[in-house]
Amino acid sequence: MLDQGTAPPATGGKQLPPLQSTGFGARLMRRKPVERLVAEGGQGEGGSLRRSLGMWQLTMISIGATLGTGIFVVLGEAVPDAGPAVVISFVLAGITALFSALSYAELAGTIPVSGSSYSYAYATLGEIIAWVCGWCLILEYGVSVAAVAVGWGQYLNELLEGTIGVTIPAALANPPGADGGIFNLPALLVVLLCMAFLIGGAKESARANTIMVGVKIVALLLFCAVAFMGIRAGNYAPFMPLGLGGVSAAGATLFFSYIGFDAASTAGEEAKNPKKDLPKAIMLSLLIVTVLYVLVAAVAVGAMPWGDFEGSEAALAGIMKDVTGQSFWAVLLAAGAVIAIASVVLTVLYGQTRILFAMSRDGLVPKTFAKVNGKGVPMANTIIVSLFCGVLAAAVPLGQLADATSIGTLFAFALVNIAVIVLRFTRPDMHRSFQVPLSGVRIRIGAARIPLGLIFPVLGFAMCLYMMLSLDVITWQVFGGWMLVGLLIYFFYGMRRSRLAVEGAAGAVLTKEPVAAKAGTKAGAKPAAKSVAKAGAKPAAKPAPKAEAEPAPKAQAKPAAKTGAKTGAATAKKAAGKNRPKPRKKARGKKK
Repeated sequence: MLDQGTAPPATGGKQLPPLQSTGFGARLMRRKPVERLVAEGGQGEGGSLRRSLGMWQLTMISIGATLGTGIFVVLGEAVPDAGPAVVISFVLAGITALFSALSYAELAGTIPVSGSSYSYAYATLGEIIAWVCGWCLILEYGVSVAAVAVGWGQYLNELLEGTIGVTIPAALANPPGADGGIFNLPALLVVLLCMAFLIGGAKESARANTIMVGVKIVALLLFCAVAFMGIRAGNYAPFMPLGLGGVSAAGATLFFSYIGFDAASTAGEEAKNPKKDLPKAIMLSLLIVTVLYVLVAAVAVGAMPWGDFEGSEAALAGIMKDVTGQSFWAVLLAAGAVIAIASVVLTVLYGQTRILFAMSRDGLVPKTFAKVNGKGVPMANTIIVSLFCGVLAAAVPLGQLADATSIGTLFAFALVNIAVIVLRFTRPDMHRSFQVPLSGVRIRIGAARIPLGLIFPVLGFAMCLYMMLSLDVITWQVFGGWMLVGLLIYFFYGMRRSRLAVEGAAGAVLTKEPVAAKAGTKAGAKPAAKSVAKAGAKPAAKPAPKAEAEPAPKAQAKPAAKTGAKTGAATAKKAAGKNRPKPRKKARGKKK
C-alpha cells in the first residue's frame, strides 16, 4: 500500500481510477505528514522558489504588511465606536494577535513552508480543514490588499490637494456608492504598481519594502512629535462613551490593523534559515508594531475630539494641519503615507501569491498558480491575484472590506491555535526551534501531564472566537457565503485533484496487483524462482522463449532447471534430472 509520506508512483501517463480504498470521511480528514510538507517545499512541478531572505528582511516583510493599515486608514472608523478608549481597543486587538503570533512562531519554525496556516492545518487537522483555512486566507489577504489600496487613494488625494491644489474627481477616487464614486482608479493603480515590483523577484521586492517601511516609521514618529503639542486633557473625557461593547466592537475592526505579522510565515521557502529566523521575525515585528500603534492612537485622540474622527478620510494628516495651522506638515505626512501604505499592498500581495502557490502544489487549485519563471517568481499567480485585488479595491467600500478581513483572519488564527495543540499531542517528540512560553512546565490532569504553555493557544483561540462574535450579522452573512462557495469548489474540484487523492488512487492500484509480481507472472519468473529456491541455484537470467509461451507450471520451470544444472550443486543436479527434457533422455538411451 502506498503511504501518504512517500513519493507518488509512476503511472506511465495513464489516468488513475478514483480512490476506492478509503471512505468519504477519511478522504476529508487525510493529512500530509510534516516531514513531507518540508521536503516538498519549493519542489513543485512548476519550479521552486529561491532562498534569498534573511531575518531582517523577514521582519520588514511582517512590519510592512502590518504597520500603517490601522493607523493610516481604519483609525477614523474605530474611534467613533470606542471614543478615546480606542487605545484599549488597540491593546485588546494586540493581545489577541500576540497569542496567535506565539502559535504562528512555533509552527513557522517547525513547518517552514510557503503555505503558512494552510499548511499547518494540512499537517494537523486534515485536508478539508486546510482548504477552509486556505480559503479564509484568500479572503484575508485579498480583501486586505483592496482595503489598504482604497486608503492609499485617500492619502494621494490629500497629497495632490496640498501640493498642486488638484484633487482626483470623486467619480474616479471612490468605489461605487461612496460619495458619488464610480471606479476607484488610484486603488487599482497602486495594486498594479506593486505587481510590477513582485514580478522583479523576492529579493528585489524585499529591498523596496525595507525602504518603504523606513519611510513609514519616520512619518509616524514625526506625527507623534508634532501632534503631542496639540494634546488637550479634555479630549480624553468621556474616556469610554459607548461602553465596553463599543471598545470590543472597535477592537474587532482594529484587528484588521494587525493583519500582516503572519506575512513572514509565507516566506518559509524563501528564507535562508527559516527555522531560526521566522519565529524571531514574527515576534519582533508584532512588538514594534504594537508599540507604535498605541503611541500614535494615544496622541491622536488627545489632539482631536473623538467625535471629529467620524467621516475623516485621512485623520492623521488632518490632525497635523489643525495642530500646526500649516498645510506643510499635513502634506509631508500624506507623502509619507502614500509611500508607506504601498508597502502594505506589496507585502500582502506577496503573501497571497505564496499561499496559492502552496495550495496549487498540493493540487487543490489549478497548477497555474504553482508555475514559476527563471527568477523563482510565480508569474501567472502574481498577475491573476493582482488583477483580482485591484478590481475589488475599485468596486467595494472600505468599511465592509475591513470587517470581512477581520473575520477571515480571526478564523484562520483560531485554526492555527488549534493546530499547535493538536501537534503537541500527536507529535510530542518533534524538534521545535521555537516553543510558546512555559512549554517546559507541565501540569498533571488526571493521568496526563500537559504543558502549561498550551494555555496561550487556548486563550488565543478563545479571544479570536470572542472577537468574531462581536462582528455584525451582515459580516457573518458575507463570511458564510464565502465559505459556501469555497466548499463547493473543494468538493467539485480540489477533493479529487489533490495530490493525496491522486497518490491514494495509485496506492489502491498497487495494492491490488503489484507491478513487479504481475510482470513476473507473465514471464514465468515466479514459478522459476520457486524451483530455484528448491534447487539452491540462481534464477534464470534469460528464460527460454518456449517457457514464456507455455502457461503450464512444468514448462515455466525449465529455465530454472537448466540454469541449476550449470551451477554444479548436488541439489541442482537432482532437480535438473527430474525436469530434464525428453529429447535429452532419448540421447542418453542411445549411448547406453
